[in-house]
Amino acid sequence: MVAPDETTYAYLKDRPHAPKGQLWDAAVAEWDSLRTDEGAQFDAEVHIDASTLTPFVTWGTNPGQGVPLGADVPDPELMADEEERLAAEKALTYMDLTPGTPMREIPVDTVFVGSCTNGRIEDLRAVADVLRDRKVAAGVTMLIVPGSMRVRAQAESEGLGEIFAAAGAQWRQAGCSMCLGMNPDQLSPGQRCASTSNRNFEGRQGKGGRTHLVSPAVAAATAVRGKLSSPADLAKSVK
Repeated sequence: MVAPDETTYAYLKDRPHAPKGQLWDAAVAEWDSLRTDEGAQFDAEVHIDASTLTPFVTWGTNPGQGVPLGADVPDPELMADEEERLAAEKALTYMDLTPGTPMREIPVDTVFVGSCTNGRIEDLRAVADVLRDRKVAAGVTMLIVPGSMRVRAQAESEGLGEIFAAAGAQWRQAGCSMCLGMNPDQLSPGQRCASTSNRNFEGRQGKGGRTHLVSPAVAAATAVRGKLSSPADLAKSVK
């Protein structure tokens, strides 16, 4: 649990379902009381230097089977745990990947951004920042699905929809879409997708479809390059 702060209050204030007037003041006063007890002792404190983190992408068929984007597809033979090794072998067979292949050299057919997992306005802004003045690679289909109609309306008011359309992406209505292969939004057998959804199980986005979980920014860069990429890769290609 994380105590709310001024950033949280600023985000909530004046939103459609937030308390108004004196009710808002009362709510903030109550939320401000949600603090760790004075003198509380913790079993451990963990400090993380986020500046050293790099984008992660999945290579397998569950969210735990992932590596940094700059790494290679792992070799199951190097895994000490037998259960982990067998699961990796099965996943690589389904994903049609060879150990040692650089993750950045894996091409995709489809890029999916959305919907409830990474379809917030902040996510769409990140995607727009990458797609602005760029084009989706030839042969790649990109679907962008907002998490709600309210998010879609805000994105439209900020001109994000125009950026998506100019780049060649499909700017959709809010919904589940390709997150779970809803209606016609499905991969064909053997197709590969970079997806901002939250699961990459076998067949999740269509029978025989192969899913790599990525962040919104990585998804956008991947759509432009046609291979798993980060925005930094696009900057390098310009030079």
